[in-house]
Amino acid sequence: MFRSRILAAGAAVFTAGLAVSVTDAGAQEGETAITCTNPVSGASWQIMIDYRNATVDSYRANISKAEISWFDPKDGGNYTLDRKSGALTASVASSTGGYFRRSQCSVEKLR
Repeated sequence: MFRSRILAAGAAVFTAGLAVSVTDAGAQEGETAITCTNPVSGASWQIMIDYRNATVDSYRANISKAEISWFDPKDGGNYTLDRKSGALTASVASSTGGYFRRSQCSVEKLR
C-alpha cells in the first residue's frame, strides 16, 4: 500500500511537471510567420513558427520563453532566435571550421 502511494505521488509530480513545461514553452499557439532581414545585403525572407507542434519551417524546434532553436538540414545550420531582441544567429559547420550568419527578425509576433 505504501508503494502504491509513492507511485501515485510520483505520477502526479511527473504529470504536473509536464503541464508546466508545455505551458511554459510559449504562450502562443498555432502558426506565426516572422520576417527576417540580413543587415548587410538587405535581403529578407519569412520563417514559419508553429508553436503547437514546436517546429520552424517544419523542422523540429526547441521553444522556450527566451529563444527558439532548430536545425535546418538543407544548409546544415543550427539556428537560434532570441525572442526578446529578434536576433537570429546561424552556426554552420564546414571543413574550414565553420561560420556564423547573423540576421534580424521582427519581434512583435515573438512575444
